[in-house]
Amino acid sequence: MRKKGADFRQAAGPMTFAFALCADDFALSPAVTAGILEALAAGRLSATCAMTTQKGWFEAARAFRALSPDADLGLHFNLTLGEPLGDMPRFAPSRFPAMNAIVPAAWRRALPLDEIRDELRRQLDAFERAHGAPPDFVDGHQHVQVLPGISDVLLAELLDRGFTGWLRDSADRPKRIFARGKHWGKALTVAGLARGFRKKARAAGFALNDGFSGFSDFDAGADYAADFATYLTAPGPRQLLMCHPGHVDDELARLDPVTASREAELAFLLSPRFAEVTAGLGARLARLSAHP
Repeated sequence: MRKKGADFRQAAGPMTFAFALCADDFALSPAVTAGILEALAAGRLSATCAMTTQKGWFEAARAFRALSPDADLGLHFNLTLGEPLGDMPRFAPSRFPAMNAIVPAAWRRALPLDEIRDELRRQLDAFERAHGAPPDFVDGHQHVQVLPGISDVLLAELLDRGFTGWLRDSADRPKRIFARGKHWGKALTVAGLARGFRKKARAAGFALNDGFSGFSDFDAGADYAADFATYLTAPGPRQLLMCHPGHVDDELARLDPVTASREAELAFLLSPRFAEVTAGLGARLARLSAHP
C-alpha cells in the first residue's frame, strides 16, 4: 500500500492553498498540442494528459520532453474519440462509440471488458514507448475511467504493472459542488457515475486527488476568468482542476465539437488575469505527484 504523503494544502503555506491544473487532450490535434505547450512553457499548468490513440502523440511526447516543464504527464485513457490502437470487434468495430452508448452498457455490465483491457494495455504501451517512462497519472477522456467495469479493468491493469502514479477521481462532494454555484448539473452527474471509484482505488493503494472542478459549457463567449474563480471555490485538500486550452485546426474541428472555447481558455491562462485570479483567492499551482 502506498504511504500517505503530506497534506497538499500545507505544501502551499498557511495562508494559501495548492491546486493542480491539468490540460486535457494533449496530442488531440497539432493545434491543441501547440496551445498546451505554450501554457506549460508559461508555467500556467501543473499537468497535462495525453491521448496516445492520436497520430500526433509521438511528436507531442518529443515536444514535452524537449520543453521539460515542471508538470505531470498522464495518460488520457480514450474510449470515445476516433479509433482504437488495435482490434475491438465488439466494442469498436470501426470507431469508438459515443459516451451515451457506453454509460448504459457499463451499468448493465454489458461491456466487453477483455477488449477494453487490451486497448488500455496498448495505450499505456504507446505512452511508454514515446515518453520513455510510465505516466505520472491516469485519467480518462470524458471520465471513462470511473465507469463500472472499466474502473475495475483499469485498477487491475495498473496493479499488475506496479503503477506508482496517481489517479483522477472525477467526483467531488456535493457540498463543494453546490458552493461553486455553476455547472453543478454536470458535476453531480459525473459524481454519480463515479460512485465507488474512490473507495476501490484507495483500497488498491493508489493516490488520488481530493476535490475536482473545471466543468464547463464550452461557450467561447462566456467569461472564462469568472468561471475559473468558481473552480477554486471550496477546494478540497488535493484540489484538481481540469481545463481544455488549445488552438484550433482542421483536425480538431473534424474530431471534436469543442473548438473556439479552447482558444478562450488558453488566452486566459496566458494573460495577467490568471495570476490576478489565483493570487486574489490565495491559490498556488502545484504538482500532485510532488505531494503523494
